[in-house]
Parts: sequence; structure tokens; C-alpha cells
Amino acid sequence: MTAHKPLPFDPIEEARRHWSAHGWDDTAAGMVAVTSVMRLHQLMLSRVDAVLKPYSLTFARYELLMLLTFSRTGSLPLGVIGDRLQVHATSVTNLVDKLEDQGLVVRRAHPRDRRATLAELTTDGRKIALEATERLNEVVFADLGTSGRDLDQLAAIGRRLRQRAGDFSD
Repeated sequence: MTAHKPLPFDPIEEARRHWSAHGWDDTAAGMVAVTSVMRLHQLMLSRVDAVLKPYSLTFARYELLMLLTFSRTGSLPLGVIGDRLQVHATSVTNLVDKLEDQGLVVRRAHPRDRRATLAELTTDGRKIALEATERLNEVVFADLGTSGRDLDQLAAIGRRLRQRAGDFSD
């Protein structure tokens, strides 16, 4: 799935060799881990973007649509959306603006809190979210190129790191 000719060696392992040769052996594993995660992010995002492009969605907008899809009422306060997606209020406003322009979400006054605004999924928003999910499941999530056991281990490591960074507490 790369747009370039594969290299005859692993450039991240080559970077590790240079890192160690320059006297940074004690941080080489961390550099390799960060660089690997960043490259994996590029690879996965490229696949996801290709699937979402026909729907005129970014992954962030897709996540917001799915958050609303999974909510009991199809709507959530903007502040709750920011907390759940772990983004700043300004980002939520921008995401909702774009989805509203597409007719996938509408803003509504909160029925019990005059200070709060709800983002509410439209019928088209639910339809697009579910269609995009079917395609993502088929084209991306069903086959990431490794075993389910590897994916579970990757997710478990990511969970521990996210928890240590303060994303959540159990």
C-alpha cells in the first residue's frame, strides 16, 4: 500500500544503528518505538482517508458522527463531545461546523441547560456514518496485515501508555 518502491532495508532499524553509534543507545528503543508509531499512523491514516474521501469526511469528523450514532439520543452536548474525543472546544466547533455544512449534524439548544448546545445527528448523518463504517470495516479494520493476537497486544500497550499519559483512569 506504499506509493514508493520498498527499500531493501528497514530505515527505522538503520536509524537505531546510527542512534546507538552516536552514543544514544540508552534511548534507541524509545526513538524506534516513537518513529514506528508515527510511521504506522501515516500508513493507517492513508488507508482510512482513502475510504472516507468519497464521503467528504476526515477521520475526526467520522469519529464525531460515530460518537453521536452510539449515543442514546443521537445527540450530545458539545462539551461532552470534546471530552470524549479528547479535543479542544475550538476543534469541536470546527468539526460540528463542517458536519453541519454537509447536512450531517445540526445544532440544537439543550432542553435543560440554556448554556449548552447539542450536536444532533441528522438522518443523512446516520446513513453516511453507517455506510462509511461498512467500508472501513471491509477495507481497513478487517485486515491490518497482522494477527488478531498482535493487534490485541498493540492495543493493550497503547492503552497502558494512554492511561499513564492521563487520558483516563480505571
